[in-house]
Amino acid sequence: MKLEFIGADHEVTGSCHYIESGGKHILVDYGMEQGVNTFENVPLPVADAMIDYVFLTHAHVDHSGLLPLLYARGFRGRVFATEATAQLSSIMLRDCAHIQLMESEWKKRKAKRGSNIEAQEPLYTMEDADGIINRITPCRYGEIITVCDGIKIRFTDIGHLLGSASIEVWLTEQDVTKKIVFSGDIGNKNQPLLKDPANTEEADYVVMESTYGDRLHGSERVDYVGELSKIISATLRRGGNVVIPSFAVGRTQEILYFIRQIKAEKLVPDFPDFPVYVDSPMAVEATSVFLDNKEQCYDEEASELVRQGINPLTFSGLHLSITSEESKEINFDTTPKVIISASGMCEAGRIRHHLKHNLWRPESTILFVGYQSVGTLGRAIVEGAKEVKLFGETIDVRAEILTLKGLSGHADKDGLLEWIDAFVKKPDRVFVVHGEDSVTVNFSECLKIEHGQRAYAPYSGTIFNLATGCFEYEASPVPVEKKTRPASGVYARLLAAAQRLLAIVKKSDGLANKDMGRFADQILSICDKWDSEDK
Repeated sequence: MKLEFIGADHEVTGSCHYIESGGKHILVDYGMEQGVNTFENVPLPVADAMIDYVFLTHAHVDHSGLLPLLYARGFRGRVFATEATAQLSSIMLRDCAHIQLMESEWKKRKAKRGSNIEAQEPLYTMEDADGIINRITPCRYGEIITVCDGIKIRFTDIGHLLGSASIEVWLTEQDVTKKIVFSGDIGNKNQPLLKDPANTEEADYVVMESTYGDRLHGSERVDYVGELSKIISATLRRGGNVVIPSFAVGRTQEILYFIRQIKAEKLVPDFPDFPVYVDSPMAVEATSVFLDNKEQCYDEEASELVRQGINPLTFSGLHLSITSEESKEINFDTTPKVIISASGMCEAGRIRHHLKHNLWRPESTILFVGYQSVGTLGRAIVEGAKEVKLFGETIDVRAEILTLKGLSGHADKDGLLEWIDAFVKKPDRVFVVHGEDSVTVNFSECLKIEHGQRAYAPYSGTIFNLATGCFEYEASPVPVEKKTRPASGVYARLLAAAQRLLAIVKKSDGLANKDMGRFADQILSICDKWDSEDK
């Protein structure tokens, strides 16, 4: 019965934890790294095809983005997630596969024309995304689910994103039972649409995030509607566009919620029906999912609007851009407007086209409404870059660059402390993850010194024995020398097939001798075919 830390250790993205218990191999999240990769992640301790289950905290790609790669490499187990996370993951993972395919094709074209851009295969295909989506088991909040003998789980609303959850995991092995709680990303309180994060009362061990473990959002609630209306009004009067790089799932819906109120209260009187474009097919689909889950996930304020027959996410002048042709038309229209587009950190997607058309315009505003990871284009712009590269061109940054302060789906330091202090009995260990290097260290020290917690910030590769409560291995940081990309293409597919075959063989122990013999003969027949001299 052990826990191994794989990803988002002294880093913010790429969440992944590995559990081994009762002969079962489990992942809690399998996220994609975004921005600068500071430390090397250890590989999974078993072949991908040997993983039996994945417990998914929420749909953001830094927690879910490598699940299709897991499928491509032979995983055929089950993914457990909340109902809303299952719906959102279906959208986000397909979109992730589509973006990778488009970028791969663009890089290949550039490479053929003699550019120094390296041709690259996508990490996984749309078929891989569909494959993993079909293996998701939707679960309701609050229900204890028996995964298999010796393993139970329960999802609790953590208020970070529609469907987001902390996950309680009960593990029983040789009459020893331990409970470990994975916080997922803990939500900010008093945010639009979603409920506040719910607490958990008991656990032997806790793995918790620390994204904002070094800062406070402010004691007073920011008047987001007032601030946003001022920014929109000032920009439209200059004849510019307000371009909002926004995460398609979660943040886009919050911005729509605010703009509906701005229009209802006529807070931009000079432009009462200003046009708003949501230029992201994924955001459009995700908004429908938000409406589908209003009864289970909305907070009281949003629920009251629904009871009054008001759709909290739509209004006059809202345009939903689906096709690439519709997206291109937005920048040919000279009418001052608000453009909401993904991705939120400006690393991919249609937002990069809108930045290309607006960054150089002093009359326009680029408004950031979410966290920008180190090394991303968004972070560079926020930190004052004078010029940026987009589609091989150098673009001067002349637009007004603003950030809507305090708007965050993550709890601040006080919110994190409130969540961990709500445990009735202090856990035996609190593992601090999902934060930048200095943040994880400082927050774990805060937990130890000021709150009496046995806190520890593990590096990737650290192994903890859950039964004995002792470390089997304490890893040291291994800095990244060169950003690497997992193998892809046909050869990688062949390796994945071999891994899956080996996993099936290992799980065949206990079959009748006759069946195992027939299986062995079939494998040997394939080997003989491909190992012949004329191949």
